[in-house]
Amino acid sequence: MPIAHASLTDDADWVDMTLAVYPSYLWQDGTPLADAPVDFPATFADNMSSYRGPIDIPAFNRNPLRVKPGFMVPRHSHNIDEIVLVLQGQYTIEYGPLDALETVVVTPGQLFHSRAGTSYTMTAGPEGVTYIETWGVPVGALKTIWEDIGWVAR
Repeated sequence: MPIAHASLTDDADWVDMTLAVYPSYLWQDGTPLADAPVDFPATFADNMSSYRGPIDIPAFNRNPLRVKPGFMVPRHSHNIDEIVLVLQGQYTIEYGPLDALETVVVTPGQLFHSRAGTSYTMTAGPEGVTYIETWGVPVGALKTIWEDIGWVAR
């Protein structure tokens, strides 16, 4: 495997996150998120960025992201296990059934492992958060199912 170098802690190569990048995002009823009664751009605009810089490691299924202070990623789950590795800042993650939520704070160098099917929200701390999410299978196999908590309505 070649060695790749990228700085995820500077401001280079970050772009606003768009729904077009994530066609595997589904609404809680199984329809495409683009058809849901929520407004993806209004919810994520100016709050979350994707890293589009030079990291080309095919075996490492990753998605580097940066989130503004206080932004809550709406409640969602995935069809496969996911690991979230925090690089800067912190995330407060609420996970599990709504009637029995658990909370964990994840800081730099710590991981959060979400099992497939576990719903959760992630709220960035006062300094925001930069992190990588990764999966044990190619990202093309990932499906994200979004629930109606934390969205701007259309």
